[in-house]
Amino acid sequence: MARTPRNAAPQADAAPIANRERPVEPRRYEATKEELTEFYRQMVLIRRFEERAGQLYGLGLIGGFCHLYIGQEAVAVGLQSALDGERDSVITGYRDHGHMLAYGLDPKIIMAELTGRAAGISKGKGGSMHMFSVEKKFYGGHGIVGAQVALGGGLAFAHKYRGDGGVCLAYFGDGAANQGQVYETLNMAELWKLPIIFVIENNHYAMGTSVNRASSEDQLYRRGESFRVPGLQVDGMDVLAVRGAAETALEWVRGGKGPILLELKTYRYRGHSMSDPAKYRTREEVQAMKDNSDAIDLVKRELEALGVTEEELKAVDKDIRQIVAEAADFAEQSPEPEVNELYTDVLVEQY
Repeated sequence: MARTPRNAAPQADAAPIANRERPVEPRRYEATKEELTEFYRQMVLIRRFEERAGQLYGLGLIGGFCHLYIGQEAVAVGLQSALDGERDSVITGYRDHGHMLAYGLDPKIIMAELTGRAAGISKGKGGSMHMFSVEKKFYGGHGIVGAQVALGGGLAFAHKYRGDGGVCLAYFGDGAANQGQVYETLNMAELWKLPIIFVIENNHYAMGTSVNRASSEDQLYRRGESFRVPGLQVDGMDVLAVRGAAETALEWVRGGKGPILLELKTYRYRGHSMSDPAKYRTREEVQAMKDNSDAIDLVKRELEALGVTEEELKAVDKDIRQIVAEAADFAEQSPEPEVNELYTDVLVEQY
């Protein structure tokens, strides 16, 4: 039997990366006045909810860790507004309140979960970082950095195995982008052509170290290239750019072309968590982002150009403040879980 020489090059069984099909460059979504108004409402809801959560944390009504989404609202709203709620699934890390609100979940049960109440969406046992809604196909809320990416690969595998047409949206941050399990999942997802959109929410500072100091390749949309997973870089402060990228990504994945990676360039105004003073950046930098790139202000200007008045926008904000106030009151007045709840939801069955 003839043997292949040790120094013989392996036969290529796939086209070079440069010759492979690429997704089209996404276009900024052309929203109707009604759609844009709804995007504005959802983003204001997330902003006001998170501001109130920060206040409750300061008062000692929220314990443990609390990671706020203030500044990043356009990412969750833009992406999840494009999903099919009947088929698609979502999984994310521990900065998860905004994603749940963008999915239309009741602010009362989210705030109740933050305060550890029995009425919370995880019965008060998950807190800020571990929220789930099986009904909405929202699978967390995960406290281990990057762990949700591999779990997202499993969700995508389930979609393909069942043939239900669903796509998994798996969020992670720029800090988690250096985790090894991310690359194991990218490899398997491309090998098996899994229906998954990997979303890097690049807010630039991970837990406190700037991305260019922690990552040798800080253009994170390129991270899938060695696995033949195409990537797109998106302005994560522009909800219409995000929605446009979501449309492109969903078309690619639903077309059976395998996974895709989106890097959303965004920015968080608060520290990594409520206990982080964020001394690794200047106040001037944060203020410049608020003044020049705020996601909500951008939508507000778009709406004003469409003829929406200042009074109408103020009415939306007033309504949202009332919703958030009611959610906070509900959370404060709800009872804590019974002691016997400590032992439920631990195992699928008793052994």
